[in-house]
Amino acid sequence: MKGPLKLIVPLAVALGVAACSAGGSSNVPSVSGLAGLGAAHVPEWAHSAYPACGGSHIGQAQCDALVPYDQSVGKIRHNAYPGWSASELEKAYNLPSSSGGKGQVVGIVDAYDNPNVVTDFNTYRSGMGLPKSTLLKYNQSGQQSNYPTGNKGWGLEIDLDVDMVSASCPNCKVILVEGNSNAWSDLEASEKEAVKLGATIVTNSYDGTGGSESDYDTKGITYLASAGDTGLGLVDPATFQSVIAVGGTVLSNAKGKRGFSEVVWPGTGGGCSNTGEAKPSWQKDPSCTLRTGNDVSAVAVAAGEYDSYQYGGWIAINGTSVSSPLVAGIVGLAGNSTKQTGGENLWKLAKKKLKKEINPVTTGSDGSCGGSYLCTAGTKQFGTYSGPDGWGTPNGAKAL
Repeated sequence: MKGPLKLIVPLAVALGVAACSAGGSSNVPSVSGLAGLGAAHVPEWAHSAYPACGGSHIGQAQCDALVPYDQSVGKIRHNAYPGWSASELEKAYNLPSSSGGKGQVVGIVDAYDNPNVVTDFNTYRSGMGLPKSTLLKYNQSGQQSNYPTGNKGWGLEIDLDVDMVSASCPNCKVILVEGNSNAWSDLEASEKEAVKLGATIVTNSYDGTGGSESDYDTKGITYLASAGDTGLGLVDPATFQSVIAVGGTVLSNAKGKRGFSEVVWPGTGGGCSNTGEAKPSWQKDPSCTLRTGNDVSAVAVAAGEYDSYQYGGWIAINGTSVSSPLVAGIVGLAGNSTKQTGGENLWKLAKKKLKKEINPVTTGSDGSCGGSYLCTAGTKQFGTYSGPDGWGTPNGAKAL
């Protein structure tokens, strides 16, 4: 780790975040517009953070990055800047980051353009003491020019995604494909393009309704998606059985051999599919007749990222937008991306009673479901599985 880093921009600027809808309003998105999925509840984080991408999730996608109002909450350890560092995340998940991932290609799909992403990528890696690398940026047609309209909300998401893949798998090759908009047609064209460009791992930190599974199920490709930030329930693309659904945790320093502990992040999506996704043959849990998520999880609170496009520097970010790209990098470390089929490997390994490969999450809930494992961890109704955090968080890369 290099010398101390600091948040360059004052918190007051954070209150002017741009919405992720086309045109990018400069007003803080309202919570009432966030859920857009028929949810009656207000997300648990609503008074402490706001969505980088505001607007309805019905018929379109919104990114899952959340900006804490109080950036001091990210300074929870010895660091002089907000958020978990790359070295801390590598240690928390016991990752072989310095040796693994060579030759692996991780594709990131987002909407709109972040014109600063390449320099931000380099600044993050330099600040975190990671080896130099090259971020390859494309539009949805595979051109390294003619990028979409810039959008500062999605821009924050883009920076977060490239940073989290870098944090877990600094030796992975990273490619970014920017869709023309957050319409499914553009995001799904970008999914196809990422595969054409050589990605065997594709991470998606957005959710909504109206997506098409056929664009997330190419054989020999591992797709991952964030579970969303509105609590119990699962929508596109995380709900697709061809996709690894990634939930969120709250990571803390702790005594003991691991040195860290985790509980369910209450905002994470998870549980039975909200879109009627059929149950995969490899899922045998007792209380959901549809696709059950999540499959795995990782930290979703206070991850450090570098964003010069809107915030001018270092910032702490919440949401399952942290979890998906971080786990995508761990898939790269495992070198098993061409053999994955959604979350199937995790569920099959669970039958063998995962012990060393997974850190079970046994405390917390993401909603009210009568005490069921579908929203509550630690019930032991279906082994160590819970809807919010799946089989748990990675301990090394062998579970993936």
